Amino acid sequence: MIASLVALALQTAATSNSAPAPTPAGEEPVAPYAESDANAGAAPFRGDAMWRAFGAAAGVHAIVDDLVARNTADPRITDIFRNRDLVRLRRTLFEQFCYILNGGCHYSGQTMAQSHKDMGIQQADMAALVENLQAAMRGQHVPMAAQNRLLAKLAPMHRPIVAR
Repeated sequence: MIASLVALALQTAATSNSAPAPTPAGEEPVAPYAESDANAGAAPFRGDAMWRAFGAAAGVHAIVDDLVARNTADPRITDIFRNRDLVRLRRTLFEQFCYILNGGCHYSGQTMAQSHKDMGIQQADMAALVENLQAAMRGQHVPMAAQNRLLAKLAPMHRPIVAR
């Protein structure tokens, strides 16, 4: 019994003192930060209805890919995305949406304030991004009620993102 407790304590200590996770393939390294699902900016929905409404993993991946493509092509906001790590952006957006939609994912990205620091994002930029997200969700035939529920979860995130 004592040997089991010691082994568990050593395993826990080794896990908490382990080196940061390696940078995923194709992504640029970032400075270390505290990873937490709380960094996603919103609590997840209950149940799996929202996850299903968004088409599960395949649907959310398609929405994220479409959203990133729209944002990088949109002349109103394309400069925000220039010289950014779009591989990391796609991965962390998928994780964020998956976590919030209760798809069983963990969010490994930074807080909204950290990830948007010094980007100079204005309210008009956020409006353009939301329009692009709505178009991406429509493209995947997400029901309007489900779109509105997700947008309501995301809306408070403008506070730490928009520059004053």
